[in-house]
Amino acid sequence: MSAPILPTLETDRLIVRPFGLDDLAAIHAVLNEAFGDSPLDERREWLAWAVLNETALARLYQPPYGDRAVVLKAGGALIGAVGLAPCLMPFDTLPYFQAQTTLPPTGRFTAEVGLFWALGTAHRGQGYATEAARALVDYAFTALHVKRLVATTEYTNAESIAVMRRLGMRIERNPHPTPEWFQVVGIAEAPAG
Repeated sequence: MSAPILPTLETDRLIVRPFGLDDLAAIHAVLNEAFGDSPLDERREWLAWAVLNETALARLYQPPYGDRAVVLKAGGALIGAVGLAPCLMPFDTLPYFQAQTTLPPTGRFTAEVGLFWALGTAHRGQGYATEAARALVDYAFTALHVKRLVATTEYTNAESIAVMRRLGMRIERNPHPTPEWFQVVGIAEAPAG
């Protein structure tokens, strides 16, 4: 027996489903647009890992961390990725986390459940990232019973910060210049009840 696998999620316009090996060409293009070019062989390795990851984590009774394909219901085009990831950062340096304790900030890294998204450029600015992320947020809070989710981005990534706001996340900026990859953090708490 193993832990449950994240089901396929549906929204009004999208299907959020596991990746398949036949998604390579589409997701390679999307991720190159989102994060810069990577060799196709590296992307192939990543995709094979993403496909196997879900089942392996379930067998180990681990949370369903990993990437999911974001697909348009109309036409079936793969337009992006969304998922949950372990997020290890110095969260106690942020005011939100400082307010949760009476201890002084240590700057030590702690783990949170991270939320991420990436879309191809042709599909940005149409609400798809928010719609896909919202489906995953709702699932994480209702089925996985997580306490909170975090999302991170750079100071200059206005699009991702806007998605965080539309998701109702509290937006915090790292008050320190380092680490450079820990600049803006969105925090969503599970609804009370």
